[in-house]
Amino acid sequence: MKKIIVAIFMSFLLGYGGAYAVNYSQDEAINVTVYEKINPSIVFIEAITGNEVSTGTGIVVGKHGEILTSSHVVEDDADIEVTTFKGEVYKGSILYKPENKNDLILIKIKPKKQLPVVKLGDSAELKVGQKVLAIGNPFGFSGTLTTGIISRIDYQRNKIQTDAAINPGNSGGPIVNANGEVIGISQSIYNPDNNHSNIGIGFAIPVNDVKQLLTAYGKIK
Repeated sequence: MKKIIVAIFMSFLLGYGGAYAVNYSQDEAINVTVYEKINPSIVFIEAITGNEVSTGTGIVVGKHGEILTSSHVVEDDADIEVTTFKGEVYKGSILYKPENKNDLILIKIKPKKQLPVVKLGDSAELKVGQKVLAIGNPFGFSGTLTTGIISRIDYQRNKIQTDAAINPGNSGGPIVNANGEVIGISQSIYNPDNNHSNIGIGFAIPVNDVKQLLTAYGKIK
């Protein structure tokens, strides 16, 4: 039964866009399909506080401009600038910052048109070894895709560990499964040399924490 389900799923993916079945391997087809599906719902965030500029990534969780990112990207008194997938630039403001300090925050822009919203998965269903994709703006390189697996699930610290490359600028961006569902939010990397480069150990906040935040806020339509 599992083989049948996988075969049907792959047939669906390879049929999505037609040309992928001819030009790409199965793994490449997943990468291309998922990237094209979710990238329009990812934004570039620039937060300016005095002479300091912080950059990061955000995901659209509400069609009217509600965006989720990491709170360490956006200081309370920062001037926030958000660039959408289409290159439109908007001024952002803090919409909701939970008290539990889980490094998640909602910001708001006022787009001219409704924005495409990400689909959230279920981090309780994750397995070590599962394929994942990280999309974000590392070092300002917008729309960068990296791939890897779930290397470890740290239940004690409530973190997802992945070897998909995460770098400064990825913070607040999505970790996505092969179905194009967000299963985590990029947060940090382990780097004993403190040189801000990736050595294959990155951490993400489970998406079920995002769901709890959205439920607590409760005003997104």
